[in-house]
Amino acid sequence: MNKIIKLNQKTSDHKVYSRKIGRMGNSLGVSFPKLLAEKLDISQGDEIEFIENDDGEIILRKVRQIELPEHVRPEVLEAFYDVFEEDRAIFDDLKDR
Repeated sequence: MNKIIKLNQKTSDHKVYSRKIGRMGNSLGVSFPKLLAEKLDISQGDEIEFIENDDGEIILRKVRQIELPEHVRPEVLEAFYDVFEEDRAIFDDLKDR
């Protein structure tokens, strides 16, 4: 199960966390409050995704690494993904029929 934490300041039943932005080399960085890191099940070295929805809100999600079966080569899987992305409109049209 992907753990998603969505913080919305408009609704009072959500927890609001506040952190200052710091410089990390040429980038900006922010630390995670301990409780939020535990909810996301993240620790040092983990990768997270930032997903922006249509309302401009940002959703944080831990990137889950999967292990491919031995007989599946990553480059073949990537090629399938590329074809799917190129033809997404065709697949969506077929799905809606």
